[in-house]
Amino acid sequence: MNNPHPILPSTRREFLHYGVKGVGLLAFSRFAPGFLVESAYAQAPAPEKDRTILVLVQLAGGNDGLNTVVPFADPHYRRLRPNLGLGSDQLLRINDTLAFHGACAALHELLKDGKLGIVQNVGYPNPNRSHFRSTEIWETGSDSNEFLPTGWLGRYFDNACSGTPRRGDPCGVNLGNEMPQSFLSEQQHPTFSLPAGRNRRQQSENLALLEQLVQTPAGHPDHDNAGYLRHTMMDALVTEKKFQKVLANYQTKAAYPGTPFAGSLRNVAALIAAGTATRVYYVSLGGFDTHNNQANAHANLLRQLSEGLAAFQSDLEAKRLDGQVLTMTFSEFGRRPSENESRGTDHGTAAPLFVLGSRVKPGLHGTAPSLDVARNQDLQYSTDFRAVYSTVLDQWLGCKSSAILGQDYRPLGFI
Repeated sequence: MNNPHPILPSTRREFLHYGVKGVGLLAFSRFAPGFLVESAYAQAPAPEKDRTILVLVQLAGGNDGLNTVVPFADPHYRRLRPNLGLGSDQLLRINDTLAFHGACAALHELLKDGKLGIVQNVGYPNPNRSHFRSTEIWETGSDSNEFLPTGWLGRYFDNACSGTPRRGDPCGVNLGNEMPQSFLSEQQHPTFSLPAGRNRRQQSENLALLEQLVQTPAGHPDHDNAGYLRHTMMDALVTEKKFQKVLANYQTKAAYPGTPFAGSLRNVAALIAAGTATRVYYVSLGGFDTHNNQANAHANLLRQLSEGLAAFQSDLEAKRLDGQVLTMTFSEFGRRPSENESRGTDHGTAAPLFVLGSRVKPGLHGTAPSLDVARNQDLQYSTDFRAVYSTVLDQWLGCKSSAILGQDYRPLGFI
């Protein structure tokens, strides 16, 4: 049936289209809006003022872990990377065997200040080297041969609603134009997308579109769908206006770089400082698929990551909010230990990830990878990424991780 009012979505695909553009609250439980579907834990108390908050940072494309946390003392590093291997003048030492890439100066300072943990050699059994599939594995918390319809954070929303928003503020906020699979859930939970960085033009366009959607005249061919979708868009419009006001009025003394990534983190800090009840924020930095001429591109990405995270942490500390927030990075896979013929690196397996915050136990966690491998062989992971998730769920978000991940994992020591 044709839709006489095409601005109002009448199908699942059309509704998702607006969500992908970063417009409004997406109801993932069969895509039904919040006012129709109540969580089984809807009577949970409102979150306390000093609730814990997780900020998840995706390094999209597969970050090269060996040129991020560099095993410079291992002779195999130079053997595998005769061109891409970093010299001593390009390194910031962590200890006698490991160093940061020189572009990570701000992260290096955070490590020295006791606010950064490095979880080494993180991966999973039988790794998949497809960007799409490996991202799906990380976002859903599945085995490599398992396909789950929900994300690990969506299952957290489902299973641990105590302390999460019941109405009003979203449970999760995504800073970007594509809602992450991590937020997919069985039950209905309001989630929200904002444009990445400080894209005020897109924010204005989103607001105008939401107002147009809400004002769509009656007479939609599917009366029930039209009603609940309009209500959903009304919720989204209220949240959009609230968030835009918060972002426009936010004052900070932190020196954020002028990158979209840093702008997104600035917006997260603004929403946290405003007392928003949201427990989870998701930010993405792309470009890590460095098959060709990696050196300069990777250095620039690491600088953006390092300086953006440092500014975010400084901002939280200035607002005395740093004790509430844990920031964690992840990437769908690392790169191969050996460089390729294009002076880049190809899809690999394991890589380090970072945990950042004033309550983090700093330093190295887990074991470093062995580089005693042949050309084009992969690293063997030593820490399952779900052990990282388990630690965050149990010890930071206050949720029993086995209910989310399907089994118990030995916790790590970074919290």
